[in-house]
Amino acid sequence: MKFDKSKLPSRHVSVGVKSAPHRSMYHAMGLKNDDIEKPFVGVATTWNEAAPCNITLSRQAQSVKKGVKDYGGTPREFTTITVTDGIAMGHEGMKSSLISREIIADSVELTMRGHCYDALVGLAGCDKSLPGLMMVMIRLNVPSVFIYGGSILPGKFKGKDVTIVDVFEGVGKYTTGKMSKKDLDELESLACPSAGSCGGQFTANTMACVSEAIGLALPGSAGTPAVYETRDKFAVSSGEAVMNLLKNNIRPRDIVTKKSLENAAVIVAASGGSTNAALHLPAIANEAGIKFTLEDVTNISKKTPYIADLKPGGKYVAKDLYEIGGVPILIKALLDGGLLHGDCLTVTGKTLAENHKDIKFPTNQKVIYTTSKPLNPTGGFAGLKGNLAPEGAIVKVAGMKRKTFKGKAKCFDSEELALGAVLAKKIKAGDVIVIRYEGPKGSPGMPEMLSTTGAIYGQGLGEEVALITDGRFSGGTHGFSIGHVGPEAAVGGPIGLLKDGDTIEINTEKGILNVDLSEQELSSRKKKWVPKKIEYTTGTLWKYSQSVGPAFEGAVTHPGASKEKKCYADI
Repeated sequence: MKFDKSKLPSRHVSVGVKSAPHRSMYHAMGLKNDDIEKPFVGVATTWNEAAPCNITLSRQAQSVKKGVKDYGGTPREFTTITVTDGIAMGHEGMKSSLISREIIADSVELTMRGHCYDALVGLAGCDKSLPGLMMVMIRLNVPSVFIYGGSILPGKFKGKDVTIVDVFEGVGKYTTGKMSKKDLDELESLACPSAGSCGGQFTANTMACVSEAIGLALPGSAGTPAVYETRDKFAVSSGEAVMNLLKNNIRPRDIVTKKSLENAAVIVAASGGSTNAALHLPAIANEAGIKFTLEDVTNISKKTPYIADLKPGGKYVAKDLYEIGGVPILIKALLDGGLLHGDCLTVTGKTLAENHKDIKFPTNQKVIYTTSKPLNPTGGFAGLKGNLAPEGAIVKVAGMKRKTFKGKAKCFDSEELALGAVLAKKIKAGDVIVIRYEGPKGSPGMPEMLSTTGAIYGQGLGEEVALITDGRFSGGTHGFSIGHVGPEAAVGGPIGLLKDGDTIEINTEKGILNVDLSEQELSSRKKKWVPKKIEYTTGTLWKYSQSVGPAFEGAVTHPGASKEKKCYADI
């Protein structure tokens, strides 16, 4: 495949007399003139030894590079950071997690800009690396393909499939005497038996489903477990695909449209996916210059049947979905039900409907249901509003039995304080735990609360206790756990005005989150309110707190393509 580099970014570092110094540096790395004359394709991975999510990505990157080379490109591999939620959870390290999404996007952008690469293939494992790489693809708007590193295999404990979430809940069981230390030790050693991202429909697998539904990943590429070497064929194909996109000048903003974002929200709702998608989809939309907020995501959930019996709300794990045909089966069910825009363009150069026209929905399985016979007529999460959340909030309802909750507030100004109270068994049935100053600005970093929600479930209080926060939740969280409450406490939101004993009402069917206080009382408290001082006054956390926007808009740190005057792809 031959390419004219006269309009590609890499011409600035590879064409003409003035590029002689640049070419000299490429020669130092073993490239020949023929290699330098070809398009440069960035192969960005989040490989590291921080967690099992990432450790297969370097191997898969070599297969991507083969695909790029075979189809006329010169691949240039580089890495970026990740912060692994399972290890960062339950302590101050969690402040780094959401921020890492921006650092991933920003660092890949700078590498691509600095070296004038023409196209991008991104390989991701941990939660925030998936949206981070998708965001930067759209920001740069060079031909791009996303590929997920794959999920972990399920652990086996006492004859049942288990995931990392079972270990978090095991901590709560141990504190109440429902699990022995011996059993907890055994569970700990068995829950994560291989490389790969967390195995339920948590954030990583949710965003992996999004990558296929939104059109940035090849069909079927998200489902294969990380340790299966058959993943490598998708990596090779992804390298080939990006070269075809480059040949045909198909760019991410041709693929990521309002309709494809709606497709992404549908697959999240239908699969009982992570509430973090309500942060990541608006952030992805921002890179394309499209307004797509938390409310858009939750409104789609109202109209979308819940059809995937996946953990944490259901029975099955990612490997089970893979064994029945992977994400294409879920997409096929939704296409057949008329719930997806089938005419959206994808990285294959074909539409979503064309990609899946030959898929046969398997009837001899119970992982994915049809839209005509769903697990629930509405999606896996619900949006809430009221005098406690004027900008909205979100709750994962997949697998929940109760729809309403009313109880007394117990207020904590950090997750660590709340977790301490739970582990000390100071929380009882009927309580509403309020965790505030954990929003994007206030924390800063908007941490997840899986340590706390896991302990609550482990103590048997899953639907007997509610939790509301201006922070967020792991994709592994379920029950009355309400996050993204906005405005956040740090900017004077009503959640920051609550006192112990205030009565809070939650109705997931009607979408209500209220505190039983008059407007006069709330106004009076607001006048007396003194914001909590942010303890982080230097470094990355401080920089993030200065630039980050509200959660309902995706907690983004820059204006996005709507304010763009010069696109990188056209330099």
